Amino acid sequence: MSGKLVLCEIDSGLARLTLNRPERHNSLVPELLEDLLDAIAEVRRDDSVRVVVLAAEGRSFSTGGDLATFHDAEDMAVYGERIVGRLNEAILTLLDLPLPVIARVQGPVTGGSLGLVLAADLVVLAEETFIAPYYVEVGFSPDGGWSALLPERIGHARAAEIQLLNRQVDAEEASRLGLAHAVVPAGTLDSQVNDWVEMLSSKVQGGLHATKARLLDPARRAAIAQALEAERRGFIEQAARPETRAGVARFLGRAA
Repeated sequence: MSGKLVLCEIDSGLARLTLNRPERHNSLVPELLEDLLDAIAEVRRDDSVRVVVLAAEGRSFSTGGDLATFHDAEDMAVYGERIVGRLNEAILTLLDLPLPVIARVQGPVTGGSLGLVLAADLVVLAEETFIAPYYVEVGFSPDGGWSALLPERIGHARAAEIQLLNRQVDAEEASRLGLAHAVVPAGTLDSQVNDWVEMLSSKVQGGLHATKARLLDPARRAAIAQALEAERRGFIEQAARPETRAGVARFLGRAA
């Protein structure tokens, strides 16, 4: 891979972090997540930043872990430990940011990439966006907050139904469930983001920081970290099973 897989642009108090692997639908690989962590660290070092926007190039926000790289890995459990560990670190680092984070989302959000959306404070979806897990189709255990964050947001029963049946959630339903704060035509995503950026930039920054700190108090943050770590362990355990390697191969239409 060449070039940054996450672009970081900081201008006039706005930091824009853009997933930059559009040829693979911004699917997650360790290098992309490491670039994302580097970009967040750059934001934290810049005292001028007031608002963060998380976006993605191309037609898809992210289709979760890149199954082709799992298939090609000599040891899927070792590879899974690396990628889920980086993903958990990215989710927690976004949650820990004292700055408001806006997720600008188009196209599919599948697998572990949902965690990046769940870590945002405000979420705008394009009308054609959908969310789907795919874990039971492939054979992996849920990661990216599907068990650690989603049930708290939408309720255990609904989270279970979506995951066990591998049901797609369209943008309007996602909004009704509380997973998004606005649903707009794809062509007006930037307009909605800009409106929020303008509103947030006008607020007293200390008040925004204090509000985020109270919403993620130490006890809740520790509970989230513990739940994400349980996801990581479960993912590694399931990734080591022969049935999971066979499931990945079947999903990709390849030989195991």
